[in-house]
Amino acid sequence: MTHRSNVEALYPQIAEGALRRELDGELPTGPVKRLKDAGLGALRVPRESGGDGLSWPELVQVWIDLAAADNNLPQAFRGHFAFAEDRLWHHRRGQDQSAWFARFTAGEIAGNAWSEVGPTPIDSQRTVLTAQADGSYRLDGEKYYTTGTIFAEWADVYVRRTNPHRPEEGEDDFAIAIVDTRQGGVTVVDDWDGFGQRGTGSGTTTFENVAVPAENVLPFGDRFPYQTAVYQLNLLATLVGIGKAALEDTITAVRGRERNYSHANAARVRDDAQVLARVGEIAAAIYAAEAATLRVAAAVEDVAAAAGADGASIARLNETAEVESAIAQVVVTDLILRATSDLFDTLGASATSRAKGLDRHWRNARTVSSHNPRILKSRVVGGYLVNGTPPPYAWAIGVTQRDAGTAS
Repeated sequence: MTHRSNVEALYPQIAEGALRRELDGELPTGPVKRLKDAGLGALRVPRESGGDGLSWPELVQVWIDLAAADNNLPQAFRGHFAFAEDRLWHHRRGQDQSAWFARFTAGEIAGNAWSEVGPTPIDSQRTVLTAQADGSYRLDGEKYYTTGTIFAEWADVYVRRTNPHRPEEGEDDFAIAIVDTRQGGVTVVDDWDGFGQRGTGSGTTTFENVAVPAENVLPFGDRFPYQTAVYQLNLLATLVGIGKAALEDTITAVRGRERNYSHANAARVRDDAQVLARVGEIAAAIYAAEAATLRVAAAVEDVAAAAGADGASIARLNETAEVESAIAQVVVTDLILRATSDLFDTLGASATSRAKGLDRHWRNARTVSSHNPRILKSRVVGGYLVNGTPPPYAWAIGVTQRDAGTAS
């Protein structure tokens, strides 16, 4: 059996406990462990290195179906697949990644640790990687929104790097530190307080004098070029999976509903033309959202497959992937948010029961779609189409400087 088939065999079991975990506020620790053991983290690893070698459209279909079972899970693995793709990119460009591939096929994964909160300037980082006299490094700082790190053996950390032993090298630069979360000095807390996606493990990770060997420090400028499209693609797939779960819950509820209104169009809810039309509209929205998401996956696959191409070709393909991911974000967000709200039109007030948890679909979709504001993405698309303005290939969040006349 392949890793993919092992993962897909887990969907029914994962789905069975998803509502209870949502209502109880329980992290999906058990499902994550089973997915790691089944080889989810190795789906993009080349076959000759023990993985499945899935294409991006194939992987995204797995994400969509997994999100339909439990919406938290693809996002919990988001950081891992970005880091794994970075390793695959460098493998395709001739750098040996066998050590990392072996870790992934053994079930180890990486979590995300990039964002900071509080007074961090938008163009800097307060998490610092300090060079030691022996060539190793020490890491100190705190990251928030560290999705998946609480489940992971490794953390993919964006840092400011400094070398007090060689000040002649000039100003600090930015790097990626790959940190073993099992060592002392790493603390992960599940303190994410959003109203949705509560099971993604998106809390705070603190690093206190954590040792990082030199081989686990990577120049930020060497990061695989299509990472922003990959990050967004994961969220798109998660949204589609949320929509699929909402549709399935709607169909089940409509089929089983016995009570009806005196002014309805039929004796049974399941025969009411207006209700059936609404269900059809929800299904159509999810169909379109999935098609758009898989088109983005195809564009990302084009860039990933071009690792050996010239710089201009890579840049052109990457631009296409980034613009398509932005376009899809705008439309998929609207489609899924509408679908997860419209489902209540097919049912009565009893559908708002907290025990049924139907509101979770909208809350989770609203949370996913708030990560990278779609109003900014629509502006990026318009600027690209009208003026040829290149899309941003990396973004940051933090405190910005205000003009002198700006009110506080």
